[in-house]
Amino acid sequence: MRLKGTMVMELTDVNTGEVTTITEENMVTNAVNDILGTNPMGVFYCEAQYSTGVVWTENLLPVCPNMIGGILLFPKALEERSDNIYPPSDNLPVAYASNDVNSTANTARGSLNLTESKALDNGYKFVWEFTPSQGNGTIAAVGLTSKQGGENGFGSLTGDASAFLLLKEIDIGSMSKERQLVLFEAVEMDFEKDLVYSLTFEDSAVKIRKVRIPVFSIGLNEKFDDSTYVVESETAVSAQTFRFLGDYALYGEFMDGHDGYWYGFSNVGNSSGSATMVWVKIKKDDHSMEEGQWTLSNAKLMPVGKRNPGSSYPERTIQCCVRNGYLYVPAYDKKGIYRINLANSADVTLIDFGFTSKWKPLCASGSCEVYMTLIGDIIVGGDFQVLADDSIVHTQGSERLNDSATPLFQYKEFLIGWGGSYGNEYRNVYLLTPYLATINNLSSAVVKTTDKTMKITYTLTEE
Repeated sequence: MRLKGTMVMELTDVNTGEVTTITEENMVTNAVNDILGTNPMGVFYCEAQYSTGVVWTENLLPVCPNMIGGILLFPKALEERSDNIYPPSDNLPVAYASNDVNSTANTARGSLNLTESKALDNGYKFVWEFTPSQGNGTIAAVGLTSKQGGENGFGSLTGDASAFLLLKEIDIGSMSKERQLVLFEAVEMDFEKDLVYSLTFEDSAVKIRKVRIPVFSIGLNEKFDDSTYVVESETAVSAQTFRFLGDYALYGEFMDGHDGYWYGFSNVGNSSGSATMVWVKIKKDDHSMEEGQWTLSNAKLMPVGKRNPGSSYPERTIQCCVRNGYLYVPAYDKKGIYRINLANSADVTLIDFGFTSKWKPLCASGSCEVYMTLIGDIIVGGDFQVLADDSIVHTQGSERLNDSATPLFQYKEFLIGWGGSYGNEYRNVYLLTPYLATINNLSSAVVKTTDKTMKITYTLTEE
């Protein structure tokens, strides 16, 4: 079956009544086929008698107006590739709309015309409307998205939870604490090879575990509830300088550098003076390592993370992120974030938020907390995002994830992570909802201003 989409955009000057009409046809991406045809870790199977999976009807199906039920408008042209599912952060949408009427104060969001929008015999007709105060800016491209993705895009001051749709939570509470910790200390996930890499610091060494877990292939004696994972290898890399600082609570974190190395960091938060941080760099293919200590002049940092091996429950707190050769650590006063060059510790920049962060985790507060995670090229924090150019986006700061201990690991439209709190432990799978289901580049960019209304009629049909 082939899908065809046609968009008609009408910009009406509220003073003169003049109407500018743009008509374009689109290409369809792999997004919907990916979701329907990909099943990482058996997310769409029922592994227990009482399923905790998403209810498909009205969340994802019918495809229109659910899995395709929103619209995103971009300031730059989009690369026309079927696997272009998420644009880079230098081209975030300036406007969007979902499959309902916008009742929020978000002026980037328009409304669906519920009277004119309807199912057709061979498809669906969407009609979105933007008032003079809504959706203003340069528009060079348009894409259909999910209804959830059209609510706030990747996040706004009126909402940021809609970017994450929980597809499944898998209860792993019956595992021993020791086996839970192997998953909770995950740093990297290789989906294609059914592998997880788990790192911690123990007995004066970095312990690296290579874990086989069913993702896309399953053995004769394996299950999709994580209970049958196998530690294929365990390596201890002795350290002389690096360690987790602290006594009862141990401060430290390991991160995937996405450059062939894993990195470990440890510091105690400091509200004054200069920060001291010990670090280790481990090559993935042979486990060779470098280590050292930095004194970061006048840098006032929160701890990069925290572990508590003496607790009755598996614990991990993440408060840092690594992206493109830099470590990002929040400022102690919650008013910004430090960017530290991993290759040159003298290169330290304080990026000002422009506000004081509420500094809440992406999940509920508990024995495990994740405050920052990397999704694509965006560092997603509680009430902020750090884009690839280090500009800051202020968001609402809502609780949007289940209890979390690990970064979110991404495979196409899916995000996977482990976490728990005080005896309730899970593996969680999310759908990253602001995906591109279609791509529609305008022949010439238009500018929507406060003296214009905008109406978009988008017809998607099966041929």
